[in-house]
Amino acid sequence: MTRTKKIKLMIPIVIIMFLCAYGRHRYINRETDITGHLPIKAMNEISGIAASGINKDLYYIHNDSGDTSRFFAISPTGELKSTIYFKGDPKEYFGVHDFEDIAVGPGPVEGKSYVYAGDIGDNYAIRNYITVYRIEEKKAWAKDSISTGDAIPIHLRYPDGPKDAETLMVDPIEKLIYIVSKRQDSVTVYTSPLNYKADDTLVLTKRCKLFFAGYKLFKWITAGDISKDGQQVLIKSYTKVYYWQRQNNEPIWKTVQRPPQTLPYKQEKQGEAIGFTPDGKGYYTTSEGVYSPIYYYKIPGK
Repeated sequence: MTRTKKIKLMIPIVIIMFLCAYGRHRYINRETDITGHLPIKAMNEISGIAASGINKDLYYIHNDSGDTSRFFAISPTGELKSTIYFKGDPKEYFGVHDFEDIAVGPGPVEGKSYVYAGDIGDNYAIRNYITVYRIEEKKAWAKDSISTGDAIPIHLRYPDGPKDAETLMVDPIEKLIYIVSKRQDSVTVYTSPLNYKADDTLVLTKRCKLFFAGYKLFKWITAGDISKDGQQVLIKSYTKVYYWQRQNNEPIWKTVQRPPQTLPYKQEKQGEAIGFTPDGKGYYTTSEGVYSPIYYYKIPGK
């Protein structure tokens, strides 16, 4: 066999060996993994994902504008466990105007866990107020059923005029609701107390501005999450995932002003959902679209 023929024969073998080694490396390290798919056609506008605080391997997801006041409980493989309905705003035809993100964290009763449903979307920046609903978690939501949750609303106003937002986070350490605006060249971070009275109307506190490089639309901020222990933060655009580690229990709005680390992310059709795993070692994302994949990512070094 001539040297040329040997080289031609070796090239595809080397390529196959490289791809196998790369695939094995990715599998062992679980940097990225499709764990399942959204299970029903009704989940076609998914905009948020958050891990349950009381049920193992249970995650809450929801549609944005056009759906009613409800969210779904699923497994990481995409198995539907329950659909949870709550009473929204009677002024809204569907009960919610634009349900854009969901979070889980503490609340008024020590030792209990709550879901926070963020009706915070405002594409045209015209809403007089936005609303966050607090709903106590139930163990029964881990079963295949239709359920209801008692929703306690808080109405929030921006101190500097209406904004569109798709990012709702809950800080379990300082007991604050965090909202990050979406569309501006530099987005704004706002907070409000986590404990409130039903139907309170409060003015959000403006904390800081954040600038992310990139082109408009692609860099719009679409989701975020704070880990269960309060020590890690994720903020997501359509194309990137940004990550910070908290230092000495500082305010999260100070944490996110430091330069972020960019984490692995496979760009999705319209990715607007991100949530930590309960142990803080990884995160899940999913996208708008029928039967969209559910992606798991391992956080480097965790």
